[in-house]
Amino acid sequence: MLKEVPAVILNGFLGSGKTTMFKSLLSQCMKKKVVVSAIVNDMSELDVDGELISNFIDEDNSQIFNSISSCILSSKEGIKKLDQSISNSIKNNPELIIIETSGSCHPMPLIKYFKGHNKVKLTGVFVLLDSQMITQDFNSGINLIPDMQKNMIDNKRGPINLLVEQILFSSNVFLTKADKVDDDNVKEIYKQVKQINPNTDINSVIYGNLSIEFLFNLKEYNYYIVDKLFYELQPILDKEEKIDKPYDLASNIIKDDRPFHPERLWQVCHKFLDKRIYRSKGFFWLASRNSQSLLWNQAASGINLEFIGTWRASVLDNKQNNLLPEEVIALKEIISNQKGRFGDRCCDLTVIGDKDHIDRFTEKLKSCFLTEQEIQQWRDGHIFNDPWPKKIVRLKSNY
Repeated sequence: MLKEVPAVILNGFLGSGKTTMFKSLLSQCMKKKVVVSAIVNDMSELDVDGELISNFIDEDNSQIFNSISSCILSSKEGIKKLDQSISNSIKNNPELIIIETSGSCHPMPLIKYFKGHNKVKLTGVFVLLDSQMITQDFNSGINLIPDMQKNMIDNKRGPINLLVEQILFSSNVFLTKADKVDDDNVKEIYKQVKQINPNTDINSVIYGNLSIEFLFNLKEYNYYIVDKLFYELQPILDKEEKIDKPYDLASNIIKDDRPFHPERLWQVCHKFLDKRIYRSKGFFWLASRNSQSLLWNQAASGINLEFIGTWRASVLDNKQNNLLPEEVIALKEIISNQKGRFGDRCCDLTVIGDKDHIDRFTEKLKSCFLTEQEIQQWRDGHIFNDPWPKKIVRLKSNY
């Protein structure tokens, strides 16, 4: 009889740090020659997380990666795609399967799927909690249960229901960004999470750094303790399957070739970004930083900018690029196939938030793109005021 492949799910609300942990675990696997299968889910058609992970994995390990986008993994369509990805993964004889879900994914359908699997053994349902968000938005977790109870009284299903139910199904909870809140807040979050799920193990992680050995020491997921939850929640999840925007979550996509006006973008984010915009992410450029391809990474009230690389168009613009003539010709041919006016420079963002507020914030973001008059000023060498941090670095795993 073939040994079942252990599988671990990285679950958690939007912006909790799943991709950061995912990249750390994959990095360790590649360094230690662990044969791993990586599956990532992004509810948006842009598949930002999928692109980040695929760029992170070297060409020799490209066969280990599967991306599932344009649907939520816990939906019926998502489960079908997951089953196909699992079937493909098993062919490579992996030692471990790691699955990163989107933040709006409910864990129960995934757990039920693995319960009936005879080739893969679910060993961990990791739920990542943003300590900063829990502290600011839910009074260090004290308001989690009262807020959910209020929704139940109002016959409403919102993000708080999803967040609490993710905790209820967790085998392990990891408190991320715990270094950004006081120790007393961390202790209170721990206490409140234990009240929701006494059976879960709770640990803090910084920058997603979790040892890969931790995953190999896990026992099989305990299905018995969630049997009652299956029974209680199945009718509710069946109903939500038919709802266009479950948990009152909606997403918008912004695609434009223009750069953002740095000062206008700064002002809009400070004035209009609030806790009802749960997540926005993607790639963009600023009119003040022509060469930099940047990653926009917003969760709740926090925004991080990360340097991804250099736009090809800016390499050509640099007269001292040290390229050979044939390299210049090849680069020009690549850029000529781009649809935008600025070569390969572009802005591709996904915004996820409360369905009643997301459109307003999306339109405010769009107002930050350069106008045609400003584009001409940019071409003429105008310097735009840039209040964003000048030092942007990549975070590296400690493993």
